[in-house]
Amino acid sequence: MLLKKNFSQQTINGVQVGNGTVAFQGVKLNVHSFAVDGVLIDTGAASLEKEFQPFFKQLDIDQVVITHFHEDHTGCAAYVQKELQLPIYMNDMKLDYCKQKPDYPLYRKVFWGKRHPFHAKAIGKTFSSRNAIWDVIDTPGHAIDHLAFLNRETGQLFTGDLYCQEKTKVILREESIPTIIDSLQRVLTYDFGEVFCCHAGFLKDGRTALQRKLDYLLELQGKIIKLSEDGLSPNQISKTLFPKKYPITFLSRGEWESIHIINSIIQEHKFIEQ
Repeated sequence: MLLKKNFSQQTINGVQVGNGTVAFQGVKLNVHSFAVDGVLIDTGAASLEKEFQPFFKQLDIDQVVITHFHEDHTGCAAYVQKELQLPIYMNDMKLDYCKQKPDYPLYRKVFWGKRHPFHAKAIGKTFSSRNAIWDVIDTPGHAIDHLAFLNRETGQLFTGDLYCQEKTKVILREESIPTIIDSLQRVLTYDFGEVFCCHAGFLKDGRTALQRKLDYLLELQGKIIKLSEDGLSPNQISKTLFPKKYPITFLSRGEWESIHIINSIIQEHKFIEQ
């Protein structure tokens, strides 16, 4: 199984950006790592460790912060901890999980490699870098421990996987669209401009991009609830709203699927109605 890999780096408005890409069987995925003001935000994937190493070694950083525990964000955490002697901070929900060998499906190991255990510390509601105070914003939905980081000095927001793309078509089985909607509404109460997304990269007018995603999800939620109340089953709704099937659905054996969008919305709606 041969992965095609690519890596690029650039500096955008003081943020050093590393972007690694992997491709396999028609599916192409990428992940970003960001460094600014002595802080490294997320560490990329273990499958891209050799590609990320030169990027990490050239950085002048004091600490690492992690948006969430998924292996494409924590894959090189063990490397930066051991080789660069850097402290790592993240949501306390997954500290114990990250100390262990991870358990995730084979296709994710093919793309992202096998993350090695590392020891992180619990992050607070804020943290300090060399020249700024940062807000740590709870943004669950994609992952239970998901966080976003806002640099108060620059107004730059680092959103992990909160954005990814404007018009979500497939999600992980455990994701919750209503919770993601809540998280988008929460971050939009903060004062920020530029957004750095771990998959989409740099979003110059980040606030507008996040607002568009929120508007899309709210509209989608309304359509799904109406179709459900009209008597359509989740599968019928999925075929109506998401007729296209994506390669990642077949490759992941349904872990990534459009039906999970519908199920998460209907389950939440039924819970509220009770």
